[in-house]
Amino acid sequence: MSSPACIAVAGFDSVWGSDLCERLKAGAPEARILELDGDPVSEDRQSVDGIPVGWSEADSEEKLAEVLIRNAVEVLAYRGSPDLPIREEEMDPDLESRRIRTLLGAVDQAGVRRLIVASSTLLYGALPDNPNFLAESHPLRGHPQARWMEARIEMESCVQDFALDHPQTEVTVLRSCWTLGPRSRDPVARFFAQQAVPTCLGYDPLLQFIHEEDLMSVYEQAILQSHPGLFNIVGRGVLPLSTLLALAGKRRWPLPGALLERWPGSWPWQSAGDSASAFQDYLRYLWVAEGERGWSEFGEPGYSSREAWISFATAQRRGGDLR
Repeated sequence: MSSPACIAVAGFDSVWGSDLCERLKAGAPEARILELDGDPVSEDRQSVDGIPVGWSEADSEEKLAEVLIRNAVEVLAYRGSPDLPIREEEMDPDLESRRIRTLLGAVDQAGVRRLIVASSTLLYGALPDNPNFLAESHPLRGHPQARWMEARIEMESCVQDFALDHPQTEVTVLRSCWTLGPRSRDPVARFFAQQAVPTCLGYDPLLQFIHEEDLMSVYEQAILQSHPGLFNIVGRGVLPLSTLLALAGKRRWPLPGALLERWPGSWPWQSAGDSASAFQDYLRYLWVAEGERGWSEFGEPGYSSREAWISFATAQRRGGDLR
């Protein structure tokens, strides 16, 4: 396929949205870029058009379709919050499911030729019977006490059904693991930024990360080129949590489960109203994903899991405030 003339992005926060749009303008200088739910565009980014989208409005699908048709959007990338709960979901657990249905309906009406949707390896679930590496074909089992993960799994199911029913639209699903790097500021990054990190007594799980630059590179490739399919997006290598904390010069604070439930700062998803185990099980059990398919499609990541962690820890030691 030729380079798209108009690209729309939705659900990217200010840091990732700005970075991605800059990459897209460099990779496709003639393309018009739309941020569908971004803040008003600043004067130094006149090549990007901000268009607010009211995802909860009754006629949101029709309005979004009209925007896509009017601007002749050829490619749409949607990130949302694939690996974190959002505050609105505590009051409305079906919010994310409605959003993806709105988006898919609008994509269908507008005849968008390529759709990229972010997902997360968290959705495999952290379970004691997981294999050493989870391939893309492994079922998504999530976590029984994380309602927002159920919505993400339903979202992915909707996307996969759409791909089967609409072969004229190329669909790419990117399941990424935890993202870390010098600019990481999400709740998981803030959890790991603590000088004394509360962990689960008796457990030392293997973890993997994808560096923020590698993840943005994958998004850029998926938007500008044809890469249909489902891919785990992870860095090479895994490390025990104890090794990661030692590399960062942090104390490991092992606590029994009952105490973790009440300990301040013991889990970063408290705003979702879920039990601490909805996070802490990911620091108990195995949930590392197989990356070969993603590496073959998008190239070798520039950073290993170890290097992504070190870049994050180094930036934090140099004065990064993650509050």
